[in-house]
Parts: sequence; structure tokens; C-alpha cells
Amino acid sequence: MDSDVRRYLDELVGRARAVLGDDLVGAYAAGSVGLGAYQPGRSDVDVALVVARPVAGPVKRALVDRLRHEALPCPARGLELVVYRRDVAGSGTPEPGFEVELNTGATMPFRATWDPADRPAADGRFWYALDRSILRQSGLALLGPPAADVFADPGPEDLRRLLVEALRWWLALPTPPGDAPAPGAEDAVLGACRALVRCRDGVWLGKVDAGRRLADDDPDGGLIRRSIAARRGGPPPAGPEARAFQQRVLERIAGTH
Repeated sequence: MDSDVRRYLDELVGRARAVLGDDLVGAYAAGSVGLGAYQPGRSDVDVALVVARPVAGPVKRALVDRLRHEALPCPARGLELVVYRRDVAGSGTPEPGFEVELNTGATMPFRATWDPADRPAADGRFWYALDRSILRQSGLALLGPPAADVFADPGPEDLRRLLVEALRWWLALPTPPGDAPAPGAEDAVLGACRALVRCRDGVWLGKVDAGRRLADDDPDGGLIRRSIAARRGGPPPAGPEARAFQQRVLERIAGTH
């Protein structure tokens, strides 16, 4: 693990314990850190906290105040933190189910969401169950029992539906027309690769690793390889070709082709 991220996570867990006390039963590094795919300067730090019981409003606000970037500077692009009750984390529910969510960082817009009902539908409600599935497989325990003992996968049909929803969300984002390189298109391509690998092979990989797994045998291998290169500073693919690839992956996962 990146040494700056390690120190940051140690401090984050200490602050969370100071606010939540004995109700904090686990803390887990998720996302790229958990998957061993963290890329300094590009990746976020994703953290899930697990608590024994519902978190009261004043405690939620105190936690956000102690962990937001202005109080604890994040060494990455930003922190994406979600707090779950243990019964929700282990339920396999496809619903968001969180107690509080915090996005904060030097280049990340601040947002604190106090209840799942406050989450705008346009921002996607599929992230959380997918993140918990990744945590079950690859979550790095910073405090508490192993992640596999705490988090549950959604059922197979729920998982497929959530992956389809995620791809449709990506496809709904505006894309520059024409053949010019479109910043962010590489993440759209590689995110679709990760969804396809999870659906096909039953394993979560980092975006680049998922792209590498598919590139040699996929008809769009050239596009995938260019997307991988873009993560290291090369030009991203054009928006229309990225969208076409996402659409093909969506059809494969949805079972229409």
C-alpha cells in the first residue's frame, strides 16, 4: 500500500473510533486499494465503516466533521466513505442501505448524504451493493473481522441487474461527438470490462486488470489496450467508440446478445 495512504487510513480509523466508540465494529479499505490497483494521482481512497447499530444524526455530523478533507487531508484525489450497519452489510440487499456517506477531497466536490432517501436517483443507487460485493471479495480489514465475514454478495439476478443499471448510467453521461480523444472514455471502457469479467468469471478485478484479461480475446482488444495506455498518460479513446463498446457489453450482460 502507498505509505501516505497507509498513514491516512490509520488516522482515519483512529478518528472514527473516537467518534463512534464501541459501535464501530469494522473498518475496511475498498475500491482500488482493496483490489491492489491504487494509482497515485488518479485513484480515490474508498473506505467502508461498519457499525453495530443505527447512527444518530449528531454522531453522523461529528464523524463527517472529523473526517472531511479540511480536517484530515486526503492524500488521494478524494475520500469516498460509507457507513453501514453490520446487519445491512451482511444481508445481500441490493438497496443502498447506508447510514451516512461522505465524499471529500482536494479535487472532489464535498458531499455528505445523511440517508439513502437523500441520494438523487440520477447519481445512481446501484453503487453500494456492488461495492459491498467487492468488499466481500477483496476488502482490506483495517479494524475488525475479515471482510468476507461481514459483507455479502447480492443474489445473482440482483447482481446482473445492478451491473446493467451501472452500464446504463455510464451510457447516459454526455460524451463529446467526433473522433477526438475524450478524457474519461478510458474509464468507461475499462469499467465495462470489469463488469463483464465479474459477470462472466465471477471475480472482481481492478479496471486495468479486467481490461488485460479481456484484451487478447475480445474483438475490441485494440480499444481496450488503448484505454489501458490512457491510464498511464496516453490519449483516451473517442467518445463514440467507447459508447459502442459499453453498449455491446451491456447487451452481453443483459443477455440480449
